[in-house]
Amino acid sequence: MNEGKSLDRRRFERILFDAPCELHSGDSVWPSHVLDISMKGVLVKRPAGWEDPLNQPFEVTIHLNDRDTGIVMAVELRHVEDDHLGFKCRYIDIESASHLKRLVELNLGDPALLDRELRYLDGA
Repeated sequence: MNEGKSLDRRRFERILFDAPCELHSGDSVWPSHVLDISMKGVLVKRPAGWEDPLNQPFEVTIHLNDRDTGIVMAVELRHVEDDHLGFKCRYIDIESASHLKRLVELNLGDPALLDRELRYLDGA
């Protein structure tokens, strides 16, 4: 695949982000670590003991500066690799969305890029 076309299709900038997180599915919880995040999904380190539950709903809780502040997303598993898992955001509450927006805003450094991403998100 042409790399330029792939980059054109990516509407959301990935932000390299180092934070602890937990993956929840049913009664199972896997501690993990965020590798990158965007307005539309998250890439995490594949946790030890990962059972590859298929067709299950997931929730990811990303811990910010303290354990009381975090980003919580209902996510869908999109790809599994040897060392990481890629999830697409299906739902995010308003408080978590505010934290994520601020995180993206600080890391993009360009208000025009953030506005573009928010427009794409609104149309997604």
